Amino acid sequence: MTPPENLPDEFCGTGFSVHIARLHGVSRNRLRSVDLQAPFFGIRAPAGPVPTFDDIADPHERQRRARVHRARVYAPRLHTGHFFSHQTAASIWDAPLPLEFTDDDRIAAYSDLRLHVSAAGHTPFPHASGLVGHRTLASMTEITVHDGLRVTSPAATWASLGGLPLFDIVAIGDHMCRVWRRGRGRPTPGRAPLSTRADLRTMLDAGRRRGAARLRDALELVREDSWSPRETRVRCILLTGGLPEPELNVDLYDERGRFLGCVDMVYRDARVVIEYLGMLHGAQWAADVERLARLRAAGWIVVEVTSPLLRRPEELVRRVSAALGA
Repeated sequence: MTPPENLPDEFCGTGFSVHIARLHGVSRNRLRSVDLQAPFFGIRAPAGPVPTFDDIADPHERQRRARVHRARVYAPRLHTGHFFSHQTAASIWDAPLPLEFTDDDRIAAYSDLRLHVSAAGHTPFPHASGLVGHRTLASMTEITVHDGLRVTSPAATWASLGGLPLFDIVAIGDHMCRVWRRGRGRPTPGRAPLSTRADLRTMLDAGRRRGAARLRDALELVREDSWSPRETRVRCILLTGGLPEPELNVDLYDERGRFLGCVDMVYRDARVVIEYLGMLHGAQWAADVERLARLRAAGWIVVEVTSPLLRRPEELVRRVSAALGA
């Protein structure tokens, strides 16, 4: 069997447009070769197993990576007036999204995750299997290029997601507006935020939005110092439960000026710290145990929040309320 002829270098990446390949002289027979597959109509990509990202433990991150990978495969077919939007854009901006499930309640895998592609103005509507097409007014969106992909801006992406649950919209807003301040326990200080609360409000007010009321409620809860969607959910549960708002991600020191640790949330006057404990392993688990021990030894009350407790919001509010009362 004669091996397929080599493709030009520009067609050896993640995916390429059939139309562009034909313009460069690639034959129809070559485009039907067994070493190529058609993940989308009008796209060819190297044949091989569907990416699973099974080496990533967090299913949220697996889905985010899958969306971005699928966007890169489809990108060569984007019409000049089309751009990635909604959940696909959120994943490109590394924003946290709720898990997506299939109709039979499986966690959606690579091929289950449809791409969201928008057209502005009178540009032809995007149609293809595996796509969710949207149309918007040019005045209601902002388009930029991020990591080589044409995508809605962080603020426009946030404003397009009013159909999500409230706390998830807040978490995405927190991610977009995070300010990378300087401090002992803060990573990458000085990094520019993706957006601001003023930018979010501008995009929200640009026109009629799906879920506009929920977006407005969420905007009031967006903060600049939240570091994870779980922290966002804890904070929102406490606020909707009637408790005062804690400070977020604060470096604490003892009376002698020794660093105790950077804590997720703190009520300084009551000397109460709230820490969300995710999937901790090995050295990270040991470091957190020591950090919480230092805080308690210095007289701080520490409320540890686990994933099961997060699913019992009334109990979470009760525990923090009791700690504040103590």
